Amino acid sequence: MTADIGTTAGSLIEHTIAADAPSVVQSIDWLAIAPPTLTALAALIVLVADLFLPAHRKQLLGYGALTALAAALALLIPLRAGDRSTFCVNTGAQACSYTADHFTVVIQALVLGGAFLTVLLSLDDTRKLPAGEYWFLLLASAAGAALLPASRDLATLVVALEVASLPAFALVGIKRGDRRSSEAALKFFLSSVVATAVMLLGVSFVYATTGTLHLTEIAARLDDVPPVLDTLAKTGVALTLVGFAFKTAAAPFHFWVPDTYVGAPLPIAAYLSVVGKAVGFSGLILVTVIAFPSYADVWGPALAVLAALTMTVGNVAALRQNASRARSAVRLLAWSSVAQAGYLLVPIAAAAYSTGEQIGSTVAYALMYAVVNLGAFAVAALVARTHPGNRLSDYRGLYTTRPLAALALGFFLLCLAGLPPGIIGLFAKVTVFSAAVDAGLGWLAVVMAVNVVIALYYYLQWTAILFRTPDATPAAAGAATGAAASAPARRFRAPAPLTAAVLLTATAGILLSGVPQAVLRFASVSLF
Repeated sequence: MTADIGTTAGSLIEHTIAADAPSVVQSIDWLAIAPPTLTALAALIVLVADLFLPAHRKQLLGYGALTALAAALALLIPLRAGDRSTFCVNTGAQACSYTADHFTVVIQALVLGGAFLTVLLSLDDTRKLPAGEYWFLLLASAAGAALLPASRDLATLVVALEVASLPAFALVGIKRGDRRSSEAALKFFLSSVVATAVMLLGVSFVYATTGTLHLTEIAARLDDVPPVLDTLAKTGVALTLVGFAFKTAAAPFHFWVPDTYVGAPLPIAAYLSVVGKAVGFSGLILVTVIAFPSYADVWGPALAVLAALTMTVGNVAALRQNASRARSAVRLLAWSSVAQAGYLLVPIAAAAYSTGEQIGSTVAYALMYAVVNLGAFAVAALVARTHPGNRLSDYRGLYTTRPLAALALGFFLLCLAGLPPGIIGLFAKVTVFSAAVDAGLGWLAVVMAVNVVIALYYYLQWTAILFRTPDATPAAAGAATGAAASAPARRFRAPAPLTAAVLLTATAGILLSGVPQAVLRFASVSLF
């Protein structure tokens, strides 16, 4: 009898506690978190394996990283249906910290695919670099980048952003003894730290206003902010965007890009231009469209101005870069990536003036940009084997020595310019342009059209250089002996991984140009 009374009393107490306080229940969906988790585990395994492998076997670490990323990509297949959430807290209204929806799967495919191609570019180019540290840092950064699009609270977003960024700082400066690499890493680190500090200040303001970090709950509570807290909320929204704007290389937060790309190992420059941007844009989309729709009147005009400023600064700087043949091709690609970031910002800004369906245009453009930009960097890595300076003049007559590489690079440049036969580039630009027009941002559409015309000049000029005959001027003749001696080197056998990277990106670009509408269907996302 006493035992029954005790049991009843215990049940009554539990029922009372459950009624008076919200239940906190966390569930873990291991399949949903598998892609970033596997990538992070692979990073740790590579770091430990590096301690036991002899120097002549270090290349196995690269193939291990390649295998891990391929497995992580395969794990996205069972997640393609989306709508899987984990790390959920039930406090009346369910809020989750990790959601594997269609948007998450698409961005994770872009991130992990970009990291996979970066490994291909790196496999035969890390002989002078500490192999274990290189592969560990690359995989760790990719794990953070894969975590970010699934994050649905500000704390997880910030952690994912830093996990993706901190290894990138070390990768930029991993060329020991190289002053330019160290300077680039320091500039990248200091500017990123300042941007992160500003973003954290904004996050703290948002938390002080709403009392929560979950994006969906922030959106609900910002709908009814007391007037006394309205200014604090607006300031928090604006400052939170700064960190993500830095990652996207949006002007005026773009100044680190040219020196960082030139100073970093070429595969890492390619990685930052694609995966780094994917991280920034996915975070920007999540905080604006999910968390801050009530303050679209704050971030909408701001992003529209940033888009116009970014594409203009990037194109004008690239135009100036192209004026001298002695300038770096990698620096030109860096300024081009800044301009492309401006185009990517347009649909996000347009989402402030409509239902948010334009986000699919940004994702589609990002997929196109990832494929062709990585392909351009792959050909640049091939040219760098015989011309370490990688100047625009080094590409003159590339068609005579490496016709397939020249054709591939020409195709990639035409895609970036939005000209046939790069139909996928043209299609992506049209979708972005339509997003601006449909949202009533006619002035931004005009700015974009002008910038597209400006970009044609330097893309087409670089394309023309590929098919010109090599210099036969007196100045070139004066170096005939040296040129003759180096001629056999220009026809070296390209490493298989580098060739595979060029072929994969070229094939993907051609296939996507054949069915461009498939990209938009695949990238069509709904975050509501």
